[in-house]
Amino acid sequence: MTRHRYPTSAMLGDYLRAASGFVPATAILAAVPVGPVAEAVLGGFAALFALFGIRTMLRHGTRLEVSDSALRATGLLKASIVWEKLDRMKLGYYSTRRDRCHGWMQLELRSGWSSIHLDSRIEGFGDLVEKSTRAAERRGLPLDTATLANLAVLGVGARADGFAHEASA
Repeated sequence: MTRHRYPTSAMLGDYLRAASGFVPATAILAAVPVGPVAEAVLGGFAALFALFGIRTMLRHGTRLEVSDSALRATGLLKASIVWEKLDRMKLGYYSTRRDRCHGWMQLELRSGWSSIHLDSRIEGFGDLVEKSTRAAERRGLPLDTATLANLAVLGVGARADGFAHEASA
């Protein structure tokens, strides 16, 4: 069994982004009398950044345990993906620049009603993608072209016997 988590250094940027939106919005609301429209807008921003901060804390507190039979998320966000019941795998790339040279990857796994979303900041992301790909391979899951391209970027190959083909619509 292996264990994975999001390191504090990887989550620090998200904490700072949440605080940089939440603190000014609430400070203005607390210190300056504003009209109802400005209050609604600032309150909306404060709520949005607060939710982002809460989501960041939940993700940071999540631990993953990977075994030969399952992937389990522990912490406040609990989920379990049994490899033999995996029914969806998607690996997406999200660029932060037009030239697509900076960004992050997100792995989405689903088994029935249970799903786990991981981003590439988690420790051992490549190993998690490899293990997930092998489980998808054993299940004969179709993978879309974007997932196949992103697997190739990571150096994770899919079998050449046709398991990994674009899902038909």
